[in-house]
Amino acid sequence: MATATNATASDASGKFKIALCQLAVTADKAHNIAHARDVIGRAADQGARLVLLPEMWNCPYSNDNFPTYAEEISPEDSFASSPSAAMLADVAGRRGVTIVGGSIPEKREGRLYNTCLVFGSKGELKGKFSKLHLFDIDIPGKITFKESDTLTRGEQPLVVDTEVARVAVGICYDIRFPELAMLYAARGAQLICYPGAFNMTTGPLHWQLLQQARAVDNQLFVATCSPARDDSASYRAWGHSTLVGPFGEIIATTEHEEDLVLAEVDLSQIDTRRQNMPIDMQRRADLYQLVDKTTDQ
Repeated sequence: MATATNATASDASGKFKIALCQLAVTADKAHNIAHARDVIGRAADQGARLVLLPEMWNCPYSNDNFPTYAEEISPEDSFASSPSAAMLADVAGRRGVTIVGGSIPEKREGRLYNTCLVFGSKGELKGKFSKLHLFDIDIPGKITFKESDTLTRGEQPLVVDTEVARVAVGICYDIRFPELAMLYAARGAQLICYPGAFNMTTGPLHWQLLQQARAVDNQLFVATCSPARDDSASYRAWGHSTLVGPFGEIIATTEHEEDLVLAEVDLSQIDTRRQNMPIDMQRRADLYQLVDKTTDQ
C-alpha cells in the first residue's frame, strides 16, 4: 500500500493522497452505507489519507426522500440514531483516515438539514457543517427544484485542522458563492471540499468552471465529489468528481459512472502559486474588504 507524507495544517510542504468516492446511490439505505464503507476501505488500501464522499450518499436526491432517510446525529450516544454517522466514525478510526463525509439528511429540533460530518483518523468527530445556501432554482423547460421545500439552511461555515491539511467544507450550491471561499481562505484553509450533486442542465456548463474559479480566486485546492449518475432517477447527477489545484489546473477527474478517483495533493504548491502571483498582498483594502460576520472564528 502506498504511503503519504504526514502533513498538518502547519506543514505547508506536506503531500497526501486524496480519494473522491463517486458512489452509485440506491433506494436501500443499508446497502448505501455498506457500499460506502467498502469503497472507503478500498481507498485506504490504496494509500488515501483523506476520503471525500458525495452529497446525499445515503439516499436518492429528492425532497420526497430527505425526510424518510433523515437521521438524528448525536455523538453523545455514539451516533445510536445515525447508522450513517456511526459507520463513518468506525471506519475512519479502524482505517486511520480522515473522512469528509459528503452529506446526509439530518433531523435536528424538528427541522431537516443537508449536513456534512468530518471525522479524524481516530474516529473522532472534528466538525459538522450544514449547507448554507439552499438549491432553489427554476430554469423553465430544464429544471425546477426547491430544497427549501424540505430543508433548512445552516448558519456556520466550517474549517477544521486535520492530520493532512486545514480543510473547509461547502455543499454543492455553496460553491456558487465566492465570498464563502474567500472567508475560508482568510481562515487559512488549504483545501475546500464541496460534495455536490450538480444536475444535467448546470453541470456541463458550470461544475468545472466554478471549481476552477474558487481554486484560482483563492490559490488553494478544491475537491468535489458527486454521486454517480442514475439515468432512471428523478434527479440525474452530472458526476465528474474532480480535484483542482491552486493554479486552476485539473489534477484528476472522472466521468459520470461510479468511480474511485485517487490523486496527490501537494500543499507546497499553495505557497509557490502565491509567491508567483501575490494576489492577497495586491488587494485594495482601501477600496474593498471581506467582512467575516460569523461567531465561529
